[in-house]
Amino acid sequence: MAALAPAVAAIRVAVRRALVGLPAAGPVLVACSGGADSLALAAATAFVAPRLGRPAGLVTVDHGLQAGSAERAAAVARWAEKTGFAPVESVRVRVAGRPGGPEGAARDARYQALAEAARRYGASALLTGHTRDDQAETVLLALARGSGPRGLAGMPPRRDLSGVPLLRPFLDVSREQTRRACAVLGFTPWEDPHNVDPSYARARVRADVLPVLVAALGPAVLENLARTARLVAADTAALDDLAAAALAEARVPTDGRAGAGGATGDRPVPGGLVVPVLAGLALAVRTRVLHAWARELGAPAAALSHRHVAALDALVTDWRGQGAVHLPGALRVTRRDGHLVPA
Repeated sequence: MAALAPAVAAIRVAVRRALVGLPAAGPVLVACSGGADSLALAAATAFVAPRLGRPAGLVTVDHGLQAGSAERAAAVARWAEKTGFAPVESVRVRVAGRPGGPEGAARDARYQALAEAARRYGASALLTGHTRDDQAETVLLALARGSGPRGLAGMPPRRDLSGVPLLRPFLDVSREQTRRACAVLGFTPWEDPHNVDPSYARARVRADVLPVLVAALGPAVLENLARTARLVAADTAALDDLAAAALAEARVPTDGRAGAGGATGDRPVPGGLVVPVLAGLALAVRTRVLHAWARELGAPAAALSHRHVAALDALVTDWRGQGAVHLPGALRVTRRDGHLVPA
């Protein structure tokens, strides 16, 4: 028996690790564009899932942004049906008119379609083919944009997508490995022209920035960037847990009694936060508390920036009688009687 090619072994092991332990009910759905990464993911899932006793389906999303996109999606769907995936669905989405830039709008449309398909088929999980290289690109973009620890944590290997687990089995697999696996398996991947379009920031990082870093620092830079994401993600999770506990401590109870640390004589305001409690927190925890509280008040996550949180923090640590802080969503927060309260 011929030895299994290392690249094929790597993608199968990665998928197996992701699928073991999932709830038994419902198929796993692979998101497949026909590119090397998602095609390798689909091939590995088609091999691994039946051996774990679970069905596997496939969804391909047609963004309608390129000539021939419908034909490409149909070809992926036909291949999936021949390979044994069930269910198989090709979904056309509308990108134009969505908020954000073209990359963000296409991503939002894609994930919305995938989430709807996962719910429609009662999927136990949705799999995407993001690789270690994608993670390295994400970390560099986050660093360039000043995104902070949450951005530097990159893409999590697992997250919730509208109630369905979204899994990324290939975050420890390189893009080169997926291409080698496709070659060994006899596949001809589709090459997305957006991946080399310099009008997209990620494409510029992929084509220009990462090759320079690899040439200057060696190929290990990709794994090192991905490892940075894993380490920062672990630290961020720990800080988030501390912040959740601190937020509960800083709240003014709805019965109107001041929370722990409330100043004597201050008039507590239900729904607010106690300033002395906030002031005693470490900066990294306090800013997370303020961010989470602003979200609770209704500030949209996409619009809530570092600038807004810094202004809230100034009400705690640099109080000079300044007026209310304006937050996205037409919200205002002010400091009154030793509390932060919605204005």
